[in-house]
Amino acid sequence: MSGAENTSGPHIGIVGGGLAGLAAAVALAERGFEITLFEARRQLGGRTGSFRDTASDAWVDHCQHVSLGCCTNLADFCRRTGLAELLRQDKTLHFFGPDGRQYDVGAGRLLPAPMHLLPALLRLKYLSLRERIGIIRAMRKLARTSAEDDPQGLTIGPWLRAHGQSERAIELFWTPVIVSALSETLERAAVPPVRKVFVDAFLGDRRGFELQVPRVPLGEFYGERLERWLAQHGVLVRLECPIKQICGDAGGVKEVELGSDERLQFDAVVVAVPWRRVGELIGEPLRRALPELGMIDQFESAPISAVHLWFDRAITDLPHAVLPGRLSQWVFNHGAQRQANALNEVQEQSYYYQVVISASREVEAQPRDEVIARVREELAEVWPAVSQAKLLQARLITQQHSVFSPLPGSERLRPKQQSSVSNLFLAGDWTATGWPATMEGAVRSGYLAAEVLLSRFGRPERILANDLRRPWLARWLI
Repeated sequence: MSGAENTSGPHIGIVGGGLAGLAAAVALAERGFEITLFEARRQLGGRTGSFRDTASDAWVDHCQHVSLGCCTNLADFCRRTGLAELLRQDKTLHFFGPDGRQYDVGAGRLLPAPMHLLPALLRLKYLSLRERIGIIRAMRKLARTSAEDDPQGLTIGPWLRAHGQSERAIELFWTPVIVSALSETLERAAVPPVRKVFVDAFLGDRRGFELQVPRVPLGEFYGERLERWLAQHGVLVRLECPIKQICGDAGGVKEVELGSDERLQFDAVVVAVPWRRVGELIGEPLRRALPELGMIDQFESAPISAVHLWFDRAITDLPHAVLPGRLSQWVFNHGAQRQANALNEVQEQSYYYQVVISASREVEAQPRDEVIARVREELAEVWPAVSQAKLLQARLITQQHSVFSPLPGSERLRPKQQSSVSNLFLAGDWTATGWPATMEGAVRSGYLAAEVLLSRFGRPERILANDLRRPWLARWLI
């Protein structure tokens, strides 16, 4: 059975409706390819998804996902699909030190990159002046460090100590930034991905560190509006449609077998699922023709947890907060909602906050109620209103395999988007993108898969968006 009738161009099957698969679908649909997108779940978005909360009858994200100003390809994807207007921009980061005081980090008005954050860093007075100056020196050293300078594969924790960083500076500055960006501890994260985060987000451009935060739940973000765009561009989206097997051999993909036993043929297939699922989808002898997949089982994953709290009153009007030195790492304010009471009869006002804990192995080992109680205590240390507020509802959600861990040597495990089989392509934040496991990395992988696919059909074209352009001073110093 053919996957398409009366096609005017190549028909591409994309397996996986997360950001990687969506990015590939958008890029190829804009260039006239006929696309069928398969997603096993009820909604698009993959790990950037939501669930329906019964108390409020509203979408609630499994975990808060944000972008940064340096994430140029995610921004490009949102512009192409009309989702950019659903993002808010936070140009100032709100840190709260161990003393409970607020310290704002934003770009100086007149200073060019990479000097633009220097005044804000020097104002982090919960650190000593010596520690603040040491952080600036270490950032400059990190910017000038390449993979070739690190032949022993050090992780970032020992690297920082070797470059004069105190344990206090590591805990209260480096840890909240690195762990939230990479979802891995400083004792496990390799130096190169940390350098990537700091250079692109904090040093390369004045806008690189700014947050881009969805103003609606991700279920809406990747819901009706995006599905409408895909339909208008001829993309057939098949939700709740799991793939049983992708069949073929060294000569190419022959067909895709659905869970319903339906068999479809495509001119090419893009596999855009998490690395843990690739092996179960690709049948023999096709698997034997893909030696690059032989190492992906060596990936290790890292968990991310989110604590969802609904109070009977507002505890802060800040859009977000960074809480160094605590179990709670980031707090995001989702504002007022309507909440059902215990009898599920009367809707009452509630105020919803989400606390994100990356690399949350510590959370996994603790009882749910203890984690929620500890988070609430930490919030009360910053905002006394929490102590008087009534907690109407709380949820703890952990995604066990949220991202792959950026361990030393993990880069060599990442395959390219063009596989060894000519009409099979790979996409996902775990493929070789030059970025850690982020939404930006996922979109880049989808765009890169589209680029090599276009070349396969004799239509080479660059799709990947350019990085932010560094000013002359940043180019000279980095």
